[in-house]
Amino acid sequence: MGGRACIRGMRIPVSIIVGQIAQGATVEEVLGDYPDLEVGDVQQALEYAAWLTQEDVRSS
Repeated sequence: MGGRACIRGMRIPVSIIVGQIAQGATVEEVLGDYPDLEVGDVQQALEYAAWLTQEDVRSS
């Protein structure tokens, strides 16, 4: 996937999942679109996105 973060070994980019949630999709809708996903996969995708956006307070 060109170095893009993917869901636990699947070819589903984290950005797709986070993007769907950002567009207003529910977790249930995302799971319906991607039947191989589990609730924990969506949670991990959101946690990863949150981690990426954290600011390093030491550099302030």
